[in-house]
Amino acid sequence: MTVTYADLVFTGGVRGGRVFLSDAARSTAHAVAVTAGRISAVGHDVSALIGPDTEVVDLDGGLLVPGFQDAHVHPVWGGLDMLRCDLSALATREEYLARIAEYAAEHPDDEWILGGGWQMSAFPGGTPTAADLDSVLPDRPAFLPNRDGHGAWVNSRALALAGITRDTADPADGRIERDAGGAPSGTLHEGAMGLVNRLLPVEVPERLVEALLQGQRHLHSYGVTAWQDAIVGTEYGDAGDPLPAYLTAAASGALTGRVVGSLWWDRSRGLEQIDDIVARRDAGTVGRFRARSVKIMQDGVAENFTAAMLEPYCDGHGHPREDSGISFVEPELLKEAATRLDALGFTLHFHAIGDRAVRECLDAVEAALVHNGPRGNRHHISHIQVVHPDDIPRFRALDVTANMQMLWATLEPQMVDLTIPFLGEQRSTWQYPFGDLLRSGAALAAGSDWSVSTPNPLAAIHVAVNRRSAPTEWEGDYEAFLPEQAIDLATALVAYTAGSARVNHLDDTGTIAVGMRADLALLDRDPFEHPAEEIGLTEVRGTWVEGERVFDSAG
Repeated sequence: MTVTYADLVFTGGVRGGRVFLSDAARSTAHAVAVTAGRISAVGHDVSALIGPDTEVVDLDGGLLVPGFQDAHVHPVWGGLDMLRCDLSALATREEYLARIAEYAAEHPDDEWILGGGWQMSAFPGGTPTAADLDSVLPDRPAFLPNRDGHGAWVNSRALALAGITRDTADPADGRIERDAGGAPSGTLHEGAMGLVNRLLPVEVPERLVEALLQGQRHLHSYGVTAWQDAIVGTEYGDAGDPLPAYLTAAASGALTGRVVGSLWWDRSRGLEQIDDIVARRDAGTVGRFRARSVKIMQDGVAENFTAAMLEPYCDGHGHPREDSGISFVEPELLKEAATRLDALGFTLHFHAIGDRAVRECLDAVEAALVHNGPRGNRHHISHIQVVHPDDIPRFRALDVTANMQMLWATLEPQMVDLTIPFLGEQRSTWQYPFGDLLRSGAALAAGSDWSVSTPNPLAAIHVAVNRRSAPTEWEGDYEAFLPEQAIDLATALVAYTAGSARVNHLDDTGTIAVGMRADLALLDRDPFEHPAEEIGLTEVRGTWVEGERVFDSAG
């Protein structure tokens, strides 16, 4: 009998190791064989499949898992931030200004100073000023979005070039932060960013490909083998559409990750854009890239009062304000758009932070189901920060996946100072209800929203289990945040693998089983064998796509 030897085998050596299959039973094994890019055997002993040319990887006490899949991420923009004035590793106003001054000196020929990644908690009220930027950058315009991408720090030169004065009206989908006299103070929220963004120099295509490959390397280093890019298009007149970069990299074979592109719904347009979206989908299937999803951003974020709430925000002292946030797409239009896009076979990928936005997105999916019937398009709502308890069971009833950004479900300065006081006591307890969603039977997926926050799945999973920040992301000694909403380690791992594979329609990935693609990540320890408080210390030793190594921690 002729034996077909495996190309690659994972097995325990002296220190052993395990394999987490990420199946419904949460099964484990001790060895995996890979042949021609697919899993060919799973068990306790696959030594018979080891031939003279088989590569053998020692689990060495670690845990082999399916490659993580990030269901909501922006790797082109994340990579671009890494190539620009990257503030994401810093934490204070003084550090930001020093780095901006240093970067400007290093790039004397740049017309604009671009970058970002600052956190709102570093500034009073979460709003930095143009005067601060002017102190280190008086002569060139600067545009620096914050970590969540819902606000930007600009200097006086940028405001002047954009013609933004005390007389400039706020756009319908945003707000210009102003001083006591009504003059623009240097922070632009949501759609107001477009007043400056439209002036930015357009990145050359080669630069966006470079940014994509930089972002891809970063994701692979965290064990991520597939992702859904949550904005493929131009937001606020942004200076670069990721689609051409993806198509170029996919055609050349440089795109090693599997990618679903979520085509941007332009909220300044209506249903007439659907024909354009269909045309972009038709042109957007090359190699490992497929543009089959549509991203609809229904609201903003709570910290700048643009997340859409059912009731008004609080003033920080328990009294109601006048504002309750912004629904970026009028709810009836949202229903009609969802119905038409669903009929065309698109997956709907919603951004919803506030409880009103979540409800409006669920209502839109319900309208599509009533009109079209179940079509298996696997719609999902990202962020789900505040969910009214009445809407928890609707996720399962409507087959809407809860796309969790698990890292955010913790107490840290921004949550304590800029979120909870303005949500109020009751509404604050409705935040990130992962446990309730799990108990209701909702399908769960997971993503990072990088470059908003780290793309490290283990740091996010740490928070999902502990409801406290991972050691690598520590921002203060806080108690666990709503610990009744914690989920277990196995469930969190499945959400970040099989759950995300489901919304990505990558049905031959996400679990380890015979016939599945060998997209795998090897962790340096088995987190099941260590205290839950140490999950975030776990690191990735290696990452494989179809059995080909795309990251090795050894260099």
